[in-house]
Amino acid sequence: MIGGAVQQARAFVRAHWPALRLRTILLSVLFFAAVLPGAGAIFLRVYENTLVRQTEAELIAQTAALSAAAETLWPGARVITPTEAQRAAPDYFRPEPAAIDLRSDPILAPRPPARVASTPPDPEALAAAAILTPILDETSRTTLASIVLMDRNGVVVRGLGRGGTWRDLPEVKAALSGSPSTVLRRNAAYQPRYQMEWLSRASGLRIHHARPVVVNGRVEGVILTSRSPRALFKGVYQDRGKILFGIVAVLGLLSVLAVVVSRGIARPIEALRRVARDVTNGGGKVPPPPATAAVEIRDLYEDFGRMAEAVDRRSRYLRDFAAAVSHEFKTPLAGIQGAVELLQDHGDDMEAEQRSRFLGNIDSDARRLSDLVTRLLDLVRADMARPEAGAAVALQPVAARVADALKGDLAITVDLPADLPQVAVPGASLEMALTILLENSRQVGASEVVITTRIEADQVRLFVTDNGPGVAAGDVERIFEPFFTTRRSEGGAGLGLSIARSLLRANRADLELVTSATGAIFQIVLPRVQA
Repeated sequence: MIGGAVQQARAFVRAHWPALRLRTILLSVLFFAAVLPGAGAIFLRVYENTLVRQTEAELIAQTAALSAAAETLWPGARVITPTEAQRAAPDYFRPEPAAIDLRSDPILAPRPPARVASTPPDPEALAAAAILTPILDETSRTTLASIVLMDRNGVVVRGLGRGGTWRDLPEVKAALSGSPSTVLRRNAAYQPRYQMEWLSRASGLRIHHARPVVVNGRVEGVILTSRSPRALFKGVYQDRGKILFGIVAVLGLLSVLAVVVSRGIARPIEALRRVARDVTNGGGKVPPPPATAAVEIRDLYEDFGRMAEAVDRRSRYLRDFAAAVSHEFKTPLAGIQGAVELLQDHGDDMEAEQRSRFLGNIDSDARRLSDLVTRLLDLVRADMARPEAGAAVALQPVAARVADALKGDLAITVDLPADLPQVAVPGASLEMALTILLENSRQVGASEVVITTRIEADQVRLFVTDNGPGVAAGDVERIFEPFFTTRRSEGGAGLGLSIARSLLRANRADLELVTSATGAIFQIVLPRVQA
């Protein structure tokens, strides 16, 4: 069951795998490798700033609760309970977000010792401190925050620096004027405990938050709290679950990239290398490119497949060519050798007429070999031909010139329109192909040949139709093979159509036999000259 699910998953991936270019894969890997350290550093900075702001938010909540308790328990305070209408007002609930930003807010010097106060503590503040002390002690015990209560003149009535004053501190000034304030200060008592604490900018800092105590509409005191922000490494340890999830996500992304590189580059190249070895040893077949391969790898598979087919086709051609050449040369050479032996052994006893016949046979076989060599050279030149850049030929003059040269016992009709587009094939190649076709028609006994054409979007089809005996059904598949001929007894070498097709194919044209009920019809497919 698991194996079936895996196969289905693989089939789904192969069917939906996007076509990625090699440079896209490599760029993704390099980009991820370059971004990962920076992203890690940004993550640590953002995470550290989040810890600082979280600490500030906790101080704001604690101080707001303590301030509300002080405003309620302050001597002479008139407690006013909000009405339902006031609670329903849109601006009744006003959350106070954290405002400290470790990246941009200034870091002040450590809080100095409290200065000697010039005025005695306010008696009402002292009375309030006596009432609030249990609450403040319990809060400090559970939150580890330093809590100081000051009167309306900034004189400390409870907590560190009691009897002194911090009214000159900016956060206390803001609170005495009625506005809560938070600042970052260096922690004078900070001592590094771990080797890697230098990575955290917040390790040696302390957050100070001051909030006014407003009684009967007047600022009667200030509550000043302070606490060290949660340390980076401590926070990392406390949030280890979330961070572990992030690490797993990064490793998962790396695994995906590794799979992409493996399936897109490494595995297809290894498979192609194995196929190349098999092709070198004369076997093997190039498989279709993997669906997960990069675009360039797919193109490489297709090009390699075409190359392997060309190599195989060329090898088969050379084998067949060597066999056919041996066969074609063997017959006339044997005739020449036999005639020479007879002349050597019995030349003196032969009659003049008999000797002349043997010499004629030798001459005939030698001419046949000479013609065969000439046609072979034509075939080699045709196979070696390369496309001619910028070729643009008008069909009408070429066809008329060939028809004029071969007319005589063969009636040739050139039925081509005057506005025929030019074709991108050299005139010499086209002239030789037409000559071969017309010569073949004459040699098989045709008396009439008609040359027509059909214009298509990007090519021109030239038809050569004769009224000869046509091509036998059994010969259709072999008619373009070198050395295949039905007129060997008449001296045919069977190379004409092979030469014509090679010349045309060298220029991205082609020669084909069209099925017909009577006679023979050949079509030359010619590319049009693009405007």
